[in-house]
Amino acid sequence: MEQEFASSLLENAVSEFAKLPGIGRKTALRLVLYLLKQEPGQAEAFGEAIVRLRREIGYCTVCHNISETPVCPICSNPGRDAATICVVENVKDVMSIENTHQHHGLYHVLGGLISPMDGVGPQDIEIDSLVARVAAGGIKEVILALSATMEGDTTNFYIFRRLAPYPDVRITILARGVSVGNEIEYTDELTLGRSILNRTLFSDTFHKE
Repeated sequence: MEQEFASSLLENAVSEFAKLPGIGRKTALRLVLYLLKQEPGQAEAFGEAIVRLRREIGYCTVCHNISETPVCPICSNPGRDAATICVVENVKDVMSIENTHQHHGLYHVLGGLISPMDGVGPQDIEIDSLVARVAAGGIKEVILALSATMEGDTTNFYIFRRLAPYPDVRITILARGVSVGNEIEYTDELTLGRSILNRTLFSDTFHKE
């Protein structure tokens, strides 16, 4: 049975916090009561930061990473290797790989993985735009840096097949320092960095299976 509050404002705030992933109503109530104890200016700054986050941050038109500009700082950086694209599932994976300092190319954020059980097909994620980037030319290598899960493997194979018409483009995959079943964001930086450096051709992995 949900707890009732004397204040509708308090109840509304708790309900909104409780919509966040991993936040139940009890935790939401603690967060709201904490904010009520703060100086008005602090609470207002918190609220303004959330509003600005939603209004001013969008997605890069090239790689689909989060960005405050149409093209993100990574894609627009002339010092990056524009001939290498690292394909990841989500924005958190970009952050994880950047923290290793072992990838100096660009990224492509799929926004998910192919998962028929969840009703997610190739058309629901950014695979067509990846193929378009490769088709435009100038790409020498595509690194598949997806989670070592069934969904990740399925997506890897689908992308490999879609890029088959471009034989001059190397399709590589992270070395299996990333354990099977692991997601990229939970892999430590040292292991992830080594997996990037020791990446192998996807076709070699496929032929061994």
